[in-house]
Amino acid sequence: MPERIRPSAAPFIMGAILVVIDQITKFVVLKTIPVGARAFSAFGDFFWLVHHKNLGAAFSMGDGMPAFLRVLILIVLPLGLLAGLVVYYFRTNEFTKLQRWAVGLIVAGGLGNQIDRIFRPDGVIDFLSVKFYGLFGLERWPTFNVADSCIFIGGILFVAAGLFAPRHQPTAE
Repeated sequence: MPERIRPSAAPFIMGAILVVIDQITKFVVLKTIPVGARAFSAFGDFFWLVHHKNLGAAFSMGDGMPAFLRVLILIVLPLGLLAGLVVYYFRTNEFTKLQRWAVGLIVAGGLGNQIDRIFRPDGVIDFLSVKFYGLFGLERWPTFNVADSCIFIGGILFVAAGLFAPRHQPTAE
């Protein structure tokens, strides 16, 4: 039986830095931009820096749920999934190197938004808004933040690495 390969903690160090960046940007938005206001526009109407609070998950799904369900579905369940992902990360050598970095991004984004859900009962702070030109019926993409970007980019990288990486090539760092 081959010796188990220890994965690197480097993706989680990057993740910790991203959680700090996420929380700093949210704090700055909270202190400098009134809720609902647009503070900055760039490239015509393409990019806005705004202040929006989201009680739900992606696309504000679940924002109308009763508080008990919101805590269960948007805090307890995701924290359990994040913990399980981290445990699996350190117990397996089946992830490719890129997938390990993707997991670091996903965990960072998940934790960044969970901090808001736990310590900001009025909602996760979103502040980046981009024009979507009517694609999928959306004039603007739903407002997002650094943590959301980490989750999205990490998810894309994870899937792409799984689809395009050679099979049975686990890596150690």
